[in-house]
Amino acid sequence: MKQNYTVRHGALEGVEAFLAVARHRNFRRAAADLGVTPSAVSQAVRALEARLGTALFVRTTRSVGLTEPGQRFLDRAGPAFEELVSAGEAARDVGQRPTGLLRLSVPRAVVPLILEPMIASFCRAYPEIELEIAASDEMVDLANGGFDAGIRLGQFVAPDMVAVRLTPPFSFVVVGSPDYFEHHGYPAHVEDLRHHACLRLRRSNGAIAPWSFVDGNETIEAIVSGPLIAHDYPTLLGAAMQGVGLAQTPRPIAEGPIAQGKLKPVLEGLSATTPGVFLYHPGKRQVLPKLRAFIDHLKSAG
Repeated sequence: MKQNYTVRHGALEGVEAFLAVARHRNFRRAAADLGVTPSAVSQAVRALEARLGTALFVRTTRSVGLTEPGQRFLDRAGPAFEELVSAGEAARDVGQRPTGLLRLSVPRAVVPLILEPMIASFCRAYPEIELEIAASDEMVDLANGGFDAGIRLGQFVAPDMVAVRLTPPFSFVVVGSPDYFEHHGYPAHVEDLRHHACLRLRRSNGAIAPWSFVDGNETIEAIVSGPLIAHDYPTLLGAAMQGVGLAQTPRPIAEGPIAQGKLKPVLEGLSATTPGVFLYHPGKRQVLPKLRAFIDHLKSAG
């Protein structure tokens, strides 16, 4: 069934009709190609000629030919229109199947714990997706940074984001090396930390994070001091294993060194907890297939 050819006001008005006529050198065949009526194509071309202020075709009862302005317009408009068509197809392709560049902003500590175990299987399962992992403990604006999603502790995820849980809640644990405790002893209470070398974390906003504890229903924030300030937990953990001082880190990243006897936990009865680790993104209305594939793969791997 023929449909009316709608002439849109704008720079591309009539261009597709012009290119079809130039390709077929015939208005009827151009109309059949576009699925519209010959009169609609003729009207679109006339409107384009009026806007450009010149005739693009030489029309006779037997043939259709290009004028010199028409040929020049074809030479420039043809490739440009093909690029627009290709751009539309590329955008549609990314929106319909798992393909393209997937950029994630994640804390350094998350990479070995959550991402490394599944990166290889994800890349094998989705060879058309390019996975880019930006490991940084700074809080970034996903849209301004060009990221599809981020991974953060639950308390740092903005309420307007769509959050997907990756881990259950876990505690923050204070750890030190056996050598450190041999020389400095064990803290029995939060107040004892004043006499210990405490390794501290500087947050992305510039503030040094206090150490958090829970005593019954009471939350305690301890201002500690020590010889090292770092911007990420792995650095603090490494320094603690070297005997530099005590560190308070998420329990999951300390579990390996604790099990190996490289670190010992203290003040465990006062450990504060966090909601866990979440993947977050702003796509409330639509999640692109590449991100949906990553989320599903991450859940299945976990």
